[in-house]
Amino acid sequence: MSTSIPGEPWSTGVARDDEGALVVAGVPAARLAAEVGTPAYVLDEADLRARAAGYRRAFAAAFAEVGAGVDVYYAGKAFLSVAVARWVHDEGLRVDTASGGELAVALRAGVPGADLGLHGNNKSDDELALALEHGVGRIIVDSLVEIERLAALVRARGGAPAPVMVRVTTGVHAGGHEYISTAHEDQKFGLSVAAHGDGDSPAMTALLAVLSHPELHLLGIHSHIGSQILDPSGFEVAARVVLALRAALAERTGVLVDEVDLGGGYGIAYLPGDVALDPDRIAKDVAASVAAAAAELGTPLPRFSIEPGRAIVGPAGLTLYTVGTVKPVRVDDETERLYVSVDGGMSDNIRPALYGARYHAEVVGRLSSAPSVLARVVGKHCESGDVVVHEVQLPGDVRAGDLLAVAATGAYGRSMASNYNLLTRPPVVAVRGGEVRTLLRRETVDDLLALDQG
Repeated sequence: MSTSIPGEPWSTGVARDDEGALVVAGVPAARLAAEVGTPAYVLDEADLRARAAGYRRAFAAAFAEVGAGVDVYYAGKAFLSVAVARWVHDEGLRVDTASGGELAVALRAGVPGADLGLHGNNKSDDELALALEHGVGRIIVDSLVEIERLAALVRARGGAPAPVMVRVTTGVHAGGHEYISTAHEDQKFGLSVAAHGDGDSPAMTALLAVLSHPELHLLGIHSHIGSQILDPSGFEVAARVVLALRAALAERTGVLVDEVDLGGGYGIAYLPGDVALDPDRIAKDVAASVAAAAAELGTPLPRFSIEPGRAIVGPAGLTLYTVGTVKPVRVDDETERLYVSVDGGMSDNIRPALYGARYHAEVVGRLSSAPSVLARVVGKHCESGDVVVHEVQLPGDVRAGDLLAVAATGAYGRSMASNYNLLTRPPVVAVRGGEVRTLLRRETVDDLLALDQG
């Protein structure tokens, strides 16, 4: 019998009613489908806000115990809209952006420039100029070339020096698929802490370059080691590497930078039985580790910052679909798999096709007493790799017209969505206290045609 939910990987506001239908923050799935259609991204506002506040409280308390301050930046790349930027800022978070578009959305939301950061390995002059114009609190530089370009832009504009952090790669490889691990040497991000030969490391060279420019103010050092990390030891090792680099810079120049950013990548539960990183636990472990490392180095603790994104918005979201074609497929002599096609697919969630990400789905419009069968949820795109959920047990009587929900899709679903096969992108709706509010409307065919100049 299909009776699961509540509990992870669903948001805290998700439950089933007496008839077995999904309810999100007091809003039945059938009502959502009737009002906004499917597919649709659904965000549990109260859950998202609670997770944002939880990270802020956990890290503030843990770092205060070791005598250090900490700022929490919401990583907007996970999902950003005007409303979400306002929500996280309301809960005491700053916002980290990775493009001019993300920066524009955060500014539209009313987030002050001082509470924003700008990332990117290949920022344009226009993006850098936008950050300077709005007094962005930190620009995370990613190459020696960018340092020179940014200094030239500040020189041409005049005014105060630009606040800069240097992104370094610590050699710590953590998290999921290779494509989302961002601190090993052979990749596009950052400057390596490792020195090859007798000269300075690329990271040290970049730090010295920033100090050589009066147009730039070196705030600190930035590190990010990957995504979907479930083992806190990677953060602790990377933090020690960064603090050692900070101490080495101080010994050489007399400049002890004020800030160290430890990045994000905090893992969440995607499947029943997964155990997400607990903010209180990770905060205490990392705070204890950095305090010990600073004591060994004989340097005072800097101010720290972290950048959770997925951990805040991922569990707060789900995607609601309508089932279409249902087709049994013989896998081998002993195994049959039910292919359940939905009205979306890889255009609204590319992660399963891109790097094999695993998700959980349930039929949510009704309660079924049929025995469960092995199923694969697939989309409607002209690709055999258009898989939404690789393996899941669904009731054997799943049929066309059923509502199906996929859990924990708040992060990177809408952010990475496309118009492949010219499908229109779904809306993003927020639910809270029995009310539904559209954050991003559904695209229409007219929107697509408006872009086509014939």
